Amino acid sequence: MSDTQALEIGPDPSLLLVDDDEPFLRRLAKAMEKRGFQVETADSVAAGMVIGNHRPPAYAVVDLRLGDGNGLDVVETIRAKRADAKIVVLTGYGAIATAVAAVKIGATDYLSKPADAHQITDALLSETAELPPPPENPMSADRVRWEHIQRIYEQCDRNVSETARRLSMHRRTLQRILAKRSPR
Repeated sequence: MSDTQALEIGPDPSLLLVDDDEPFLRRLAKAMEKRGFQVETADSVAAGMVIGNHRPPAYAVVDLRLGDGNGLDVVETIRAKRADAKIVVLTGYGAIATAVAAVKIGATDYLSKPADAHQITDALLSETAELPPPPENPMSADRVRWEHIQRIYEQCDRNVSETARRLSMHRRTLQRILAKRSPR
């Protein structure tokens, strides 16, 4: 870590990481500590909200989909307690609608998983409103389509008929897509 990196973090290096993927959470916490942040972790919306209410961090990285609810609830809690917090929302289900919702609620940036510690640090410490460079390995069109279908399927409580209706797709076609592995 360079001295300029430490100065960019600011006077309060507190960072809250909220994710229910424990191996990812541990790796990210370790990587962010090496970069000079004082890391606190939570593995649920409830735990994230408790920390956000009692010890609102200067920085936060919040997964959108957690086992006990929506990570945007944690974003709202932190934003209510600390207006200057920089918050990055992470999700494996990248969609424009959720990105817009996250930013409206107060997220500073929005990254699709898998995001590494370098990308997350850049997003947290970015001072400009300019767009970041395009990703080295963006998702393929097939992968984006698959992610969209999976998101709608989850929102319909895994009901194939309702998902097919909302996607204007034949039910059997949807069943075949759901049975396949995710494209790269």
